[in-house]
Amino acid sequence: MSYANLLYHIVFGTKGRFPFISGELKPRLHEYLGGTVRGLDGVAFEINGMSDHVHLLVKLKTTHRLDYFLRNLKANSSKWAKNNTNGKFGWQRRYGAFTVSESQFQVVRNYIRNQEKHHQKFDFRYEFEMLLKANEILIDDYVWQD
Repeated sequence: MSYANLLYHIVFGTKGRFPFISGELKPRLHEYLGGTVRGLDGVAFEINGMSDHVHLLVKLKTTHRLDYFLRNLKANSSKWAKNNTNGKFGWQRRYGAFTVSESQFQVVRNYIRNQEKHHQKFDFRYEFEMLLKANEILIDDYVWQD
């Protein structure tokens, strides 16, 4: 038997950063994302975001391939959201996925919970670029292309 604690802070935006996630769609989409994570055999600890992006704190198994997991999560939730917004929804192709140590679990969880507070000071672009820099990931010309 192997022992692993694979925690991820996952972030992705809407296509074109359009404010698709608003009003009553937001809690329903977050609930759907949580159910999809469970359906993909993961655990969703926290989901929140703004009208143009979402953050998830999830635990995955060693058998998960992160790229397949995210492809399925985004495809399923995009299809659901399109059905609930008359086809006016899409996710950007790219995403951020950052490993989280157990010692930082509550810090990341609180960060995700307090999205509204953070975004009084800065927008998604600034936030995402700061996450990339904090994780020593080079920001290339493709980061904002859909």
